[in-house]
Amino acid sequence: MHNLRPLKRATTLLLLLAAAAQASTGPQLAAAAAKQVGVTRIYDPSYVQLRYPGGDVPKERGVCADIIVRAFRDIGVDLQRELHEDMRANFRAYPRMWGLAAPDANIDHRRVPNLMMFFERRGKTTRAAFARGDIVAWRLPGGLYHIGIVDDPPYVVHNIGRGAQREDILFLYPIIGHYRW
Repeated sequence: MHNLRPLKRATTLLLLLAAAAQASTGPQLAAAAAKQVGVTRIYDPSYVQLRYPGGDVPKERGVCADIIVRAFRDIGVDLQRELHEDMRANFRAYPRMWGLAAPDANIDHRRVPNLMMFFERRGKTTRAAFARGDIVAWRLPGGLYHIGIVDDPPYVVHNIGRGAQREDILFLYPIIGHYRW
């Protein structure tokens, strides 16, 4: 029985460290997203040949997913690389909406359904109350997908056509995904 005490202490310590890491990651993601407001001014869904890893479209342009990718990159996570590697290993697990036969590191991380699947596969789905740094996906009228990062609920940083904006839109559209890194 005495041999279990160190194991219990180690487990408790790991749980506390994990909680502390999430507590700092959320505000970091929200701050990284907020830094894009006024910088990313143009909505541009163009297909672009990107450097890999670490590729990006010019900072003044992008789509809603670019807000997510850039915020994650600012905290040290390259979603282009992470998602592409997961798609290479598990291509059949990802949505088949674009008629591709293989992953494409130039665009896959810029597609909301792919980001949603990546976060789900990483176990990042949550039902908790919305908090700073949470990633939220919506279904817009006409069936379009949209994604953003929660700043101070109900405010979200997103790009829905006018560049990066911080707006009160959290509950404006049907929420189809809620993730916490």
